[in-house]
Amino acid sequence: MQKELIYIGSDHGGYLLKQAIKDCLDHKGIPYKDVGSNSAEIVRYPTYAEAVAVAVSEHRASKGILICSTGIGMSIVANRFKGVRASLCTDSYMGRITRAHNDSNILCLGGKITGELEALDILENWLSTEFEGGRHSISLGMIEALDNDRI
Repeated sequence: MQKELIYIGSDHGGYLLKQAIKDCLDHKGIPYKDVGSNSAEIVRYPTYAEAVAVAVSEHRASKGILICSTGIGMSIVANRFKGVRASLCTDSYMGRITRAHNDSNILCLGGKITGELEALDILENWLSTEFEGGRHSISLGMIEALDNDRI
């Protein structure tokens, strides 16, 4: 069975953490597409957030991972796209709960605020947790209605 594709992007502030995450994904055999940046040289995060969010919104990717210095900018941009539920996570509990309750499809991390080991633990929880559905589906339906009202 083919695993679903994850898009991953970062700006300069998230570049080093992105490399560690790519190593983790490689180790797990999870396919991904890196949309950049390709170094720690200064770039603008909206470019990479848009590339990942559009791929998720258009269902070319099942999930996405975005990393900037704090994760805040990436999450702001990504959540502008229909069907995207980007979640900034700073600990493993958040990584698990955002999947279980919010069906998060983009994980945002802060390369300058979250250590590598913690970020990898967040990633593990985010990847391994399924959406619980049930009462949480009501909220997702409300979010989807907001998306549809704004078209």
